[in-house]
Amino acid sequence: MSRMSVFSSPLLLGFDHFERTLDRISKSTADGYPPYNIEQTTAAGLRITLAVAGFSSDELSVQIEDNQLVIRGRQSEEDDRVYLHRGIAARQFQRTFVLAEGIEVESADLDNGLLHIDLRRPMPEVKVQTIQINAGRTIPSSSTAKKLDVERAD
Repeated sequence: MSRMSVFSSPLLLGFDHFERTLDRISKSTADGYPPYNIEQTTAAGLRITLAVAGFSSDELSVQIEDNQLVIRGRQSEEDDRVYLHRGIAARQFQRTFVLAEGIEVESADLDNGLLHIDLRRPMPEVKVQTIQINAGRTIPSSSTAKKLDVERAD
């Protein structure tokens, strides 16, 4: 059974990339680690804050891959430590956020176990374009096109 798309209306032209983005989001894992907040800091500014206690800046990476903000964390194992009890897991993670067209990453700062990533959404300029309508010119129809003679074999 095929799925009915929200963007299947003939009035929505060129929105197929939104459908692919929604599919990509729905397939992402629902892992809750690390926890994060998203806040609006200004009219055009956003901030993503991830709780990454125990990670140093060398163990974290922030990259943009194909309109996705990808944050990865991988703690290095120290072989010389002997744990009597290990309640703090040294686990790796990958958290992905899909970015809209035009969103820019301004900075990434690690402060007291919180990774702050500041984003900026530039306000688009309103563009008006007038398309000239040609009148009085005829468009060649199929009747004026060159006809081919075809013989039928009976």
